[in-house]
Amino acid sequence: MRLLGATILLSLVDVLQAFAIEKKGDVFKKMACPAFLIFENVAYMEDMTFELPCKCKPEEASSVVWYFQKSLHSHKTTVLTDFNGTVIVDSSHIYTGSDLLKRFSIRMFSLIVFRAQVRDSGHYLCGTKEGLFFYGYDVDVQPTRQITVAFLDNDEHVQEDYAGQEFTLFTTFWDWTSCDRCGVRGEQRRIGLCYVQSAELKPRYRTALPNVTSCGSRAVPAHFRHLIHLRSPEVAIRSCLAPCSEKEVPEEGMQSVSNIVYKLGDKPQLPHVPIQYHSQPSKTDLVIACPGARPEHAVAWDKDSVRLYRSRYLVGVKKYMRVFIDHGNHLHLQQVRKRDKATYFCWREGELVAGFQLTVTYQPRRQRSPTDPEAIFVMRAVGISFAIIIGIFFLIHISQYSYLLFRKPPQDTQTPQVTLT
Repeated sequence: MRLLGATILLSLVDVLQAFAIEKKGDVFKKMACPAFLIFENVAYMEDMTFELPCKCKPEEASSVVWYFQKSLHSHKTTVLTDFNGTVIVDSSHIYTGSDLLKRFSIRMFSLIVFRAQVRDSGHYLCGTKEGLFFYGYDVDVQPTRQITVAFLDNDEHVQEDYAGQEFTLFTTFWDWTSCDRCGVRGEQRRIGLCYVQSAELKPRYRTALPNVTSCGSRAVPAHFRHLIHLRSPEVAIRSCLAPCSEKEVPEEGMQSVSNIVYKLGDKPQLPHVPIQYHSQPSKTDLVIACPGARPEHAVAWDKDSVRLYRSRYLVGVKKYMRVFIDHGNHLHLQQVRKRDKATYFCWREGELVAGFQLTVTYQPRRQRSPTDPEAIFVMRAVGISFAIIIGIFFLIHISQYSYLLFRKPPQDTQTPQVTLT
């Protein structure tokens, strides 16, 4: 019962950290900075965007500097600020492989990290440029590569708690997302992160419950670091059905109507959402992102009127998948083919918000003329190579002829004959 209560309380804490927008009016006057710097543990899933508020600072400090350390006693520290506290980053230009210095922003003394990666796990400290620290965080970004997925409609179950001699591993689930579609069958997700309960955690790290922290926290002793390999984050998925408002109800049977209209030569009626047009060369990879969506949002994808449900298109469902949806809600099309030409629609929080009309192009073969720079270079290279080969050929034959011509003929040596009388 204690473990169940801890799971419920951590779920509420994580949901508030992930979705709530803190009102920062006079928070600095209400909260005094701790005399001894401690680190608050927070956990997120890879590709999520998280915010770390600087919960305390002196009133005379007009700006803050954020520092990042991978390990607490590491000599390598990354400064995350322009020393004005006003760094602004356009999140629409943030990519997964970007460096941390390109994926952060500071707004109202809070640090915002976009599309967090596992390598972003570590210590984040709020302070001044002189090196005075006010508040610290122990951030644990858990990977999605080894994530466990449970489709509840298929009678699959989430992971059982793992009880060891000195620790217990369990999953803390966030609330179910809203239904990702309306008017038709949709899906709901529930994200779960790995947590550990042990009496041997380091006391310098503050957690929501005593002796409980996330599996990748620096509060976990070094000889417990294999916990990550024993348990992974998980996602539970189930079907749902939510009603739409009258203006949002999709036309059922749109595929059959479209087929009839296509035969008549007219353009079919598409949902009234913004549509972006894009041409993609064949045999290249394409990743489509839903506008304004985050990994923790309820997002769904349709190809024309075909629903791309996660039960079939979630990454990892099959060994080889050319078209799939990742855990960050992005739609991937690998090695784009002619049959991928379609209009892809994006649902966000149960509302159809955007369309992406894709056309596949093929690069035509261009006939080169003898005056092209490439043709001139090739002919010159071939001519020089041919001349070198011919020169080597003649050099070998001339050398052989000269050897035969100028060598001395062998002298005849006669053996003297001796006559015995």
